[in-house]
Amino acid sequence: MAIDADGAYRAYHRDNPLGLDSIEHAGHPGSWWALATDTGEPSGHPVVQGKDDPAPGYYVSMTSLYDASIVSERDPRRFVNAATIPYVVLPPEGFKHAQLGDFATVVNLQDGKVSGAIVADQSAPDLPMGEGSIALALALGIDADHRRGGVEKGVAYVIYPSSGNGKPRTLNEIVSTSREYFRGWGGLSKLKNCIPQNTRTQG
Repeated sequence: MAIDADGAYRAYHRDNPLGLDSIEHAGHPGSWWALATDTGEPSGHPVVQGKDDPAPGYYVSMTSLYDASIVSERDPRRFVNAATIPYVVLPPEGFKHAQLGDFATVVNLQDGKVSGAIVADQSAPDLPMGEGSIALALALGIDADHRRGGVEKGVAYVIYPSSGNGKPRTLNEIVSTSREYFRGWGGLSKLKNCIPQNTRTQG
């Protein structure tokens, strides 16, 4: 599981080391895919949070899932905060089966920790399945440092297609609803039957 900081208020900063993540993961001048810009286009200039925003001086970091009731893309609260909300990221291929806002359950096969999650972002086409927010990593006992953290293997994802409404959810909603879906699906016992024995024992 790679760590995604997108949507976190302190995800990216013009002084690169100050951000939770390296600025190159948000794009580059002329093509910013993870930052809000002054024109609303990838070719624009990144928007810097002001004194009334949660993290003045940091860029406004976006996620594919957002709160449409907050109209301005310059408002960092519009997006799903990776630091507080457990979410998973799907490559484009994954959206043949699921959609933004769907619920998910993620399991750390190394220690059995389980976390509810929501589908909140899309990765580049060439990246495999296996990316989650800072909050998801923390819930699973995985190193959540985007620059050095994550884990190479041993994480299972169960996603429930058409379970969401295309909108962000609160942490309590994500935890409780995902728990019910996981229980109805069959829980840990069914998951173990879906995973080869050598994967479970070796991570």
